[in-house]
Amino acid sequence: MVDGLDLVIEALTRDCGHFRRWRAPRWSRLLQQARGTGLLGRVGERLRRLWLAEGLTPPWPEAFAAHVASADRVIDAQRAEVERELGHVARALEGLGAPVIALKGAAYVAAALPPGQARVFSDVDILVPKHALAEAESRLMLHGWLGSHHNAYDQRYYREWMHELPPMQHARRGTTLDVHHNILPETARLKPQGHLLVASAVPAPAHPGWHVLSPTDMVLHSMTHLFMNEETSHALRDLSDLDLLLRHFGREDAFWTALLERAAALDLRRPLFYGLTQTARVLGTPVPPDVTRHASAGGPALPVRPVMQGLWRRVLRSAHPSAQLPGAGAARFALYVRGHWLRMPPGLLARHLTVKALRLHERQPGGPASPPTNG
Repeated sequence: MVDGLDLVIEALTRDCGHFRRWRAPRWSRLLQQARGTGLLGRVGERLRRLWLAEGLTPPWPEAFAAHVASADRVIDAQRAEVERELGHVARALEGLGAPVIALKGAAYVAAALPPGQARVFSDVDILVPKHALAEAESRLMLHGWLGSHHNAYDQRYYREWMHELPPMQHARRGTTLDVHHNILPETARLKPQGHLLVASAVPAPAHPGWHVLSPTDMVLHSMTHLFMNEETSHALRDLSDLDLLLRHFGREDAFWTALLERAAALDLRRPLFYGLTQTARVLGTPVPPDVTRHASAGGPALPVRPVMQGLWRRVLRSAHPSAQLPGAGAARFALYVRGHWLRMPPGLLARHLTVKALRLHERQPGGPASPPTNG
């Protein structure tokens, strides 16, 4: 059945009474949508919590409950792997002389934040100051992490233009590590300063020795990663992460004022606008009206707003075909092009897309055998 009905969004936003009328086919469809979107564990956790609060047993079929239990086991195993990997990275970078900051899913685990619960993980992301990047890479390589993208073009792409090293993979464990020095590429239109993020980082309470971004910076990074990126395959999962962060930190009134001020200081008012408006629209995130009003000044020009609204409406949904709206494929492609446009100036973008399309980078000799110095 393809009718554009997104049951995952319903499961993340509706109360108990909504689900009492559901029959087995609808639960089966929710299972397909939630699994394809990477949110089955979170959906199951929320629904269990709803019924537990009312002293009720979840009315879902036994088959659905079995799949949720299986998702829980996978999530627990992935979370344990992230915990172990944080320990390995900490030992490798001990004595670096600079803060090592966990990002995204690893940060939610390290700081024991709500998005770290009932969440699937794929890799570990960290951030170090740019001046410590080469030393960090050397130390990680000595502890078994190997670089990727070895041809000369890709090496230059990452080291000169991007905000991260080429992805690293551990030779024995096979885990993937992304090492950042900022949250947007050097060539991007928006220019957040990495040293400001580092200066405001705070110790991770659940993992001594680790740091995480400050609450405002963590929220802004989540918004930037989702709304300034060309990749939208995990858009609804990332939006759910952002919703949980805003609900958690937003319990303090001072957070909202600080968020507006920090977005201006980091040149991130555009992702702030999209983050606040889209979480409220899709997931009902409680954002104070005056905050939304102030954030609106950072949005696109009025003729562009309805166009972008239409694109996000089609992309911020479950990935399963049964939840797709007409034009979803075109919307994803438009946001893919937009993401690249925002990350590179026109001349460099044209060159990069030409090189990739013609596979010219594959004909170049390999890059450096050891990590080069910054600069």
